[in-house]
Amino acid sequence: MYYHLIGKQSNKVKNVVERGLVKRFAESIRDAHPLFIDEQVGKQSRYGENIAPSTFPRVFDFGTVHGLNLPNKGLIHGEQVYQYERPLLVNEVLYCYTVIDGYDEKQGKNGLMGFLKIKRYGEDAHEKVVFMEESTIIITETVRKAMQV
Repeated sequence: MYYHLIGKQSNKVKNVVERGLVKRFAESIRDAHPLFIDEQVGKQSRYGENIAPSTFPRVFDFGTVHGLNLPNKGLIHGEQVYQYERPLLVNEVLYCYTVIDGYDEKQGKNGLMGFLKIKRYGEDAHEKVVFMEESTIIITETVRKAMQV
């Protein structure tokens, strides 16, 4: 179903690690660590600035992979892993994009299930990868049939 998209990439989108958004995000995940929200603590840290929580990239725009049309509901979040070269610094600019890394289908108890593997990247202004997120989206038989209508 999605085999033809393997290797396709979105455009790169400029994102800013905004101080106010980092603070709201940290509070929403109930992790108001001073390194995330206290400017003085950030300045005195080894980074010289506040950093963002590890799952913060969920708020970024990673562009659109043309031809990838997923439904708005019914998908299963299978797995999500972040790898960092360094923390995200408040006020830094990142260029983010998505790559379709793989697709596989397996027979399950309730029919054929699709496993879409997606990688998302964040690069600095020098095109050096700062972080990568790997995720798997599970597409159930019910969702697959609804998409074909």
